[in-house]
Amino acid sequence: MQTNYDIVIIGGGPAGLSFACSMIGANIKVLVVERSNLEAISKPTYDGREIALTHQSLNTLTKLGVWALVDQDEVSLLKEAKVFDGDSSSLLNFKSETSGIEALGYLVPNYQIRQALYQRVSQADNITIMTDAMVKDVNYCESHSKVIFADKSTIETKLVIAADSRFSGIRRKVGIPSTMKDFSKVMVVTKMKHEKSHQNIALERFDYGQTLALLPMIGNESSVVLTVKTEQSQAIIDMSEADFNAKMTQDFRGELGQLTQAGERHFYPLVGVHAATFIANRFALIGDAAVGMHPVTAHGFNLGLRGQDILATLVKEALECGQDIGSNALLRLFEKKQIHLTRVMFYGTNGIVALFTNDTPIAKQVRRFVLNFAERFPPIKYLITQHLTESSKGFPGLKKLLQK
Repeated sequence: MQTNYDIVIIGGGPAGLSFACSMIGANIKVLVVERSNLEAISKPTYDGREIALTHQSLNTLTKLGVWALVDQDEVSLLKEAKVFDGDSSSLLNFKSETSGIEALGYLVPNYQIRQALYQRVSQADNITIMTDAMVKDVNYCESHSKVIFADKSTIETKLVIAADSRFSGIRRKVGIPSTMKDFSKVMVVTKMKHEKSHQNIALERFDYGQTLALLPMIGNESSVVLTVKTEQSQAIIDMSEADFNAKMTQDFRGELGQLTQAGERHFYPLVGVHAATFIANRFALIGDAAVGMHPVTAHGFNLGLRGQDILATLVKEALECGQDIGSNALLRLFEKKQIHLTRVMFYGTNGIVALFTNDTPIAKQVRRFVLNFAERFPPIKYLITQHLTESSKGFPGLKKLLQK
């Protein structure tokens, strides 16, 4: 049996569902294909991860009608961020009040965003969600592409969008190579209660041998993120709750008083990925399938949301102009607007990680110099703050290009 859709999105995670939301109301038929079951995608559970939304991402989710579906009682403002280097006095401090903004960012549980995205997409008449399904291959046929499923059924479509994780199988199937960076680290994430108020301050401490972060949640709770070498992770996994509480209290220098684990510990191996190109014939990559970031700058979700917004805007403008939504011209324009920024972010972040996790004497000196210089030079702090909060300047769309 063969069915036709205008767009097929492979992957029902945040990036894929965000793009589907962008297509709500458009005069096209969209199919979202997700390999997990309906329960997993419609009722996602807490996974320990918190998303630090930039101002631009908040605006995008508001525009999509998704932000109104997020439980605002679980949204925490990030009003200040402090970056420490080991046991030195070096400190880089960012404050929202000195930047004239309400907050540096907005902290939201990952499951809340996924739940809101699904709820929004499930209300749309022009979008179909297919769960428990796996795409085996995609064949290009000039005027369309043929999506082939594991059960050998096929679908014809004008545009295929892959959003099936940083380990995308479809990316490889269509012949797009990628750069993969295995950091040989494991991120341990859990929710913790603390005696003293976090005052909506995020902490990032590059300790020697580990990296420790605290993201302020509602009340006297925070998401604590401990990053250690892979060979050290099993000891953290096996650690009793009492010992883990004692370690976190000590590692945060008692700044928040006694820390007590308030949720399950979650473990995530750290692997970064960047695709060599984001497009092929009638095919585009978005989200982690395009670029999977190290979480230290908290920009992975924001980059994915930006990418889908660029592509969705171009697709809708093509529809208005009666143009082919899967044309090479449109896809090249999408890639031009997205890939350069992601390269800078990907390799820049990897460089930061390499420097701030290097414990040689010379690296420590460089780290302290970088933090002290940035802290004492206001123009640098301003530029970093603007970059982290993402003040959107927009981008020229397809309509303007066609008018030239």
